[in-house]
Amino acid sequence: MSDDAYRTVAGRGEAAFEVRGSEFIGYVAPANSVEEAEAFVAEINERHPDATHNVPAYRVPAGGESAGAGTMLREYSSDDGEPSGSSGNPALNVLVQREIRNVVAVVTRYYGGTNLGVGGLARAYSRGVKEAIDDAGVVEELPHETFSVAVEYDDSGTVRGLLESAGVEFDAAYEADVSFDVRAPTEEGAALRDEIRSATSGRADIE
Repeated sequence: MSDDAYRTVAGRGEAAFEVRGSEFIGYVAPANSVEEAEAFVAEINERHPDATHNVPAYRVPAGGESAGAGTMLREYSSDDGEPSGSSGNPALNVLVQREIRNVVAVVTRYYGGTNLGVGGLARAYSRGVKEAIDDAGVVEELPHETFSVAVEYDDSGTVRGLLESAGVEFDAAYEADVSFDVRAPTEEGAALRDEIRSATSGRADIE
């Protein structure tokens, strides 16, 4: 494992179970910034507007996705109306204990009429995150960065070929010019940009 590599979820995960009449649904998703994490929390809130509680927790780089493994993490959780310390912290602790980052979790609860107590709630919210992570799977990732490349049509085939041979993720938009939104491992980004500049004799506009 590279010094900069980190553990995160492989994709979205979901798990549902019942505890003494209360229904719990755990969700996890990759998130590379506070904005992405908050957007996922909002998405789950919109999906379950009638839930008794939607308890969020996330661990994301404070400085955005390109920050390496040694970067400060922004860790956040909320009890969302549950008794203090019964839900948000237990959910976040699962992410910490499993050493998973660049991740957001939300556990939804529909109250079933029986109080579970602080201990029972902590076990249920922890379980929601654990089972959602198990559903998603865990992978090792290297820090990535994003940049855009704009070229005229004559150079677009060359740039597309370079991106495909590098095996990086990208989206292409064909308008007046051709623009590529590229997501590449941080340690490969600079060399790839140099390669694109060289192949286009400096005509590519890279941001």
